Amino acid sequence: MTRITIVTDAWHPQVNGVVRSIENTNAELARLGASVAMVTPDLFRTMPCPTYPEIRLALAGYRTVAREIEKSQPSYVHIATEGPLGLKARKWCMRHGMAFTTSYHTRFPEYVSARLPIPASWLYALVRRFHNAGAGCMVATDTLERDLTARGFHTLMRWSRGIDADLFRPRPRTESVFDLPRPIFMNVGRVSVEKNLEAFLALDLPGSKVVVGDGPQRESLERRFPKVHFAGARFGEELARAYASADVFVFPSRTDTFGNVILEALACGVPVAAYPVMGPLDIIGSAPVGALDDDLRAACLRALDVSRDEARRFALRYSWEGAARQFLTNVRIANGEKLEEEVPA
Repeated sequence: MTRITIVTDAWHPQVNGVVRSIENTNAELARLGASVAMVTPDLFRTMPCPTYPEIRLALAGYRTVAREIEKSQPSYVHIATEGPLGLKARKWCMRHGMAFTTSYHTRFPEYVSARLPIPASWLYALVRRFHNAGAGCMVATDTLERDLTARGFHTLMRWSRGIDADLFRPRPRTESVFDLPRPIFMNVGRVSVEKNLEAFLALDLPGSKVVVGDGPQRESLERRFPKVHFAGARFGEELARAYASADVFVFPSRTDTFGNVILEALACGVPVAAYPVMGPLDIIGSAPVGALDDDLRAACLRALDVSRDEARRFALRYSWEGAARQFLTNVRIANGEKLEEEVPA
């Protein structure tokens, strides 16, 4: 049996694209006959991450992490994050001469530079060293691949994302969960500085603005923007119904590498307004399912005229099964296997 060990510092109770991507890929890998073992912070003693107490950093030593990896007797090792567990797993693989893959989910240098006076160039040097030690680094989009290639990253592999189209689907307006003046402009995600929410909340727009999610900036933004409806974090069916209640999904982030929430909104039939940057450019591009503009207000207003049916049809191009097949192909190639027939994406 194919045994894959995935090491990640991002895991429950975190709610983000990294966790959802790994969870959904794991479910499909199991259907493809692979056995997946997880090495995550909940196996160890942890401490809260400075500025992000919801993120728990594992305090385990190298030998403890090594034992967890060895328990699973992996055929392949994938390291999803550059945190404490990721660093120790990288060390274990290099000591044992085992090829491993990594994935680039978060623009870590920009994330840290937004909080601390550390040049992004220094941080990119550290992150590049981490990923280039592996046999392949998985990225979600063309734009990210070009950006990292220009920064000296090599052996980049494509690992896209998918959508649960049964959960995230259009709903009748009679099922709207928000009794607010329309149009409803919505954002879903962590309420934190790197999401650039202020660019959305400060816009002069008709109707109502809704933020679904929680995070360290929520309290301060609620004080500054009292007319905005902050709905808190929602999950599963409740989250899907919230998406479907919107008229436009607004994605103001300039630093996300993909944006799973964009696909979730589109699958619910909700057009997207965003900046023409990495993530939105790769997912939407020139497709008639949203509006990309450096003037975010103009994008929001144009998106009101987009067909909800077209948005839904577009999202159905993405599947978690396809993403899992890409992942499985990548780990096999990284370990030197010559595939007679590449697993279709």
